[in-house]
Amino acid sequence: MNVIVAGKQPAWQWLDMDAAIKHCTLGLSIWEWASNDTDSEPDVVMACAGDVPTMETLAAVDYLRQHFPKLKIRVVNVVDLFRLQSPDAHPHGLSDEDFDALFTTNKPVIFAFHGYPGLVHRMTYKRTNEGNIHVHGFKEVGTTTTPFDMVVLNELDRFHLVMDVLNRVPTIGGSERIYHKQELQFKLIEHKKYTHETGEDLPEVRDWKWTGVTK
Repeated sequence: MNVIVAGKQPAWQWLDMDAAIKHCTLGLSIWEWASNDTDSEPDVVMACAGDVPTMETLAAVDYLRQHFPKLKIRVVNVVDLFRLQSPDAHPHGLSDEDFDALFTTNKPVIFAFHGYPGLVHRMTYKRTNEGNIHVHGFKEVGTTTTPFDMVVLNELDRFHLVMDVLNRVPTIGGSERIYHKQELQFKLIEHKKYTHETGEDLPEVRDWKWTGVTK
């Protein structure tokens, strides 16, 4: 039997083979190359599971690192969802100590997920920081449109993820927050107009590449 696994869109390769083996063996891990919190506690944890949510999360992190270089961000990618559960619920489950170390006990966690948000909430039930876990996922909203517009319709896109961070991180000042939120809202309007007129996604979205560069 031959099995071919393929998607409809080009897919990024974020890890080399050695790093991917280690990551998949653990089931989830901090992506240090995308994070900047190694010398302190993070201000926000950006978690993701699934190919499109991972790309949108990294695009959101790229925006945040360029515009808010002092913001401490931890990126956690999940490939084994059972790791989110307690060991009592599933043998793959993380201990409370390890879960708290990864996701913190009191910082906002913006989780981009390729399924229904309720699943992540159920799997993290009774974790110390469960009240700070905010999941963006499939909302059963969609139509015949572009790939990125489908993501926007479900508020799983980079712009909504950044706005959620702006809403939930208290160290970002009020004036700074509202100006950046307005810029992102304008970008969503521009996206909708461009998509309706051309049937394609914005070039800056379609051609986005990770930079990891801060201003």
